[in-house]
Amino acid sequence: MSNESTRPTKPETHPGDQAPPGTPGTGENTCRTCQGTGKVNGKPCANCDGTGVVIEGIGGA
Repeated sequence: MSNESTRPTKPETHPGDQAPPGTPGTGENTCRTCQGTGKVNGKPCANCDGTGVVIEGIGGA
């Protein structure tokens, strides 16, 4: 029997994220590359993987 179902899963990160989702001192921000649309030249944005948001440090953290 495999232990995979009992392993905690890592939050999904994207290339433009500064930290994994849920990291203290971070929050969602609009992706500057695609201005939150999730697309650049009709293709999924490579910076946010098409989500339109990135995780960044807040409050000068």
